[in-house]
Amino acid sequence: MQMTYLLAVAALLVTWPSSAHATPGLGEEVYPATIEREAEFEARYGRLSGRSAEGTDALVLEAANGFSTKFRAAILVELERTPDGGRHASAFAVEAIHTLGRIGGVDTAFYGEYAVARDGADKIETKLLLQKSASRFDTRLNLIAEREMVAGAPVTFGYAMSADTAVGGAFRLGAAAFGDLSGDEGGHHFAGPIVKADFEHFGPGDFELETGYLFALGSARTEARGQFRLLAAYAFPF
Repeated sequence: MQMTYLLAVAALLVTWPSSAHATPGLGEEVYPATIEREAEFEARYGRLSGRSAEGTDALVLEAANGFSTKFRAAILVELERTPDGGRHASAFAVEAIHTLGRIGGVDTAFYGEYAVARDGADKIETKLLLQKSASRFDTRLNLIAEREMVAGAPVTFGYAMSADTAVGGAFRLGAAAFGDLSGDEGGHHFAGPIVKADFEHFGPGDFELETGYLFALGSARTEARGQFRLLAAYAFPF
């Protein structure tokens, strides 16, 4: 019954309009479903390797604040670069997360984002955030729906997921996957290993790092072999 309820909520949320990078995982993160009451500055970088998309990258800079354990808001800028062009700001966005509580032992939250595009149509993105933590293990699933703010634009669907475990000290090992479920030939997917590190009491706050390499799967293989990812965040209580 509890899992049926979660799936029903997910189905309802993904009918909302929404937005994201054209390449799943590029400059993205797998969001947790819990909120810390702290301020955070984060940089997320992704770079495609191989084939025609070699050198394409995305950099996302974000400033966020957890106003309570129920609500978090952030502003961010997305910068992109193509192999034959320089880096430019592609969008400015605001996002918010509201926790929905724990259902059947799974933490749940709702995410919404409005992105103002520099070129092209603005976008709205929504996500259902699911997280299960037990002992040393942490698993996350984000169900995504997105749509451009133009008449007749289709809603597209995707996902982001990760699973990792503590391996000693500040380090965690695991895997992450991102995908577009609305594309042809099974959609674009990227998946691979990740390494995380959380350095507590780094000055007045905590410094977090994540890196990894995701292999292209499905139709994504026609454009790239994979993508390198790097995330850095600094969070501190206010």
